[in-house]
Amino acid sequence: MYRFPDSFLWGSATASYQAEGAYLEDGKGLSIWDVFTHSEESKSKNVCNGDVASDHYHRYKEDIKYMAECGQKSYRFSISWPRILPNGRGKINPKGIEFYSNLIDELLKNNIEPFVTIYHWDLPQALQDIGGWENRETSYAFKDFAKILFQKLGHKVKLWVTFNEPRFFTYSGYLIGNYPPSYKDPQKTIRAAYNVMLANALAIKEFRSMNIDGQIGIVHSFTPVYSVDDSEGSRIAARNADNYFNNWVLDTAINGEFPQDLIQKLSKDYDLSFIDNTDLNIIKSNTVDFVGLNYYARALVKEYTTGETVLRVNNKGNKMKGSSKIVIKNWFEMIQDPKSKFTDWDTEIYPRGLYDGLKMVDKRYNHIPIYISENGLGMIDNLVDGRINDDPRIEFLKMHLKEIYNAISDGVDVRGYYVWSSFDLYSWINGYDKRYGLIYVDYKNNNKRIPKKSYYWYKDVIASHGLTLNE
Repeated sequence: MYRFPDSFLWGSATASYQAEGAYLEDGKGLSIWDVFTHSEESKSKNVCNGDVASDHYHRYKEDIKYMAECGQKSYRFSISWPRILPNGRGKINPKGIEFYSNLIDELLKNNIEPFVTIYHWDLPQALQDIGGWENRETSYAFKDFAKILFQKLGHKVKLWVTFNEPRFFTYSGYLIGNYPPSYKDPQKTIRAAYNVMLANALAIKEFRSMNIDGQIGIVHSFTPVYSVDDSEGSRIAARNADNYFNNWVLDTAINGEFPQDLIQKLSKDYDLSFIDNTDLNIIKSNTVDFVGLNYYARALVKEYTTGETVLRVNNKGNKMKGSSKIVIKNWFEMIQDPKSKFTDWDTEIYPRGLYDGLKMVDKRYNHIPIYISENGLGMIDNLVDGRINDDPRIEFLKMHLKEIYNAISDGVDVRGYYVWSSFDLYSWINGYDKRYGLIYVDYKNNNKRIPKKSYYWYKDVIASHGLTLNE
């Protein structure tokens, strides 16, 4: 029996823009995703929008009922910034506060722990209009937004997260350019990343000053790095890749310092004059209580050889329309292991990476508490005779839970596991075909909810507090 600790939080996760819909209801302002998905460019590329999404805004009680019947102990969700502050700052929308207060009350009524993410990518367009995350004013606007949430909801919520995946949304928005604000500019990326980490520290400072009864952390898109061999070139490439994927978030949030070798390397090619000693002192003095790790795959890298930077992402789920590739000039090249299995979106299925990564984080960051805040398999699910038999997803979750159990057995302080996602939702520019949910959402039939085979499997896992040996 793979039995997890009695206090272990079994849950699932969603995000506001991906799940809620109701994008213009009850006083909500526009987010960058509302504007981006309605732009002529997006329409020309057939980019879907989250106007309705999974309609969680209207159906949250039904969704929470499903979570409760599954036995889930916690729900990780995010709060829409423009639903609370339509203009990013200033006047509060009382309907926005009311919605999240009611949602949290419904969770507590069903003995489900709220795990609140303050920012999951839906920046108010009003703040993007003044420069978005390139503008340090946005860092202070974020601090004020967080303060409002702490004041209004802090008495109900014990687990808070400042940001979901700073690396992913800054790279996608400012470096790769496939997410809003759609830049491809390393200088803008560096500036935005810095301001995000400053905002993280400012919010934590506010949290501590208010003596909130709870804990606050950050969620990182965790990508353990492996090198192809033990050569010096591969070792350097692996360190560069670790800084690129992980360390500028984890080192900064947990230890309060940006990796110095990363700063030195960037300073050779980019303007870092915006770095301020007062900011660095704030970052140093306001670190997280825990870290959430979203794990989907590792990075296998080799020494950079020749060619320009390539940042190509497969958002189509079809290799005939382009596969993913990452090369950072003079840093590293990411390669695919020919022995591995990959999803249709070029994500390697490598459960062992979760164990190795957990051991690394535990050792490097002095046994910090960890939540696996996302883990799941995106695939095309087919409704057949009113049922969804998603056996590949069950196998995927099972393999990763075994690695988490092994890490816990070896002393890593993992406190919870959140399946991505609670139900099918909008998968950003991947649209609606890429499904992650434990519950099928029939978008063609009034968003009807249909539990998948994985939902019932997860219910059994929670009831037995783990996996049986024959699994």
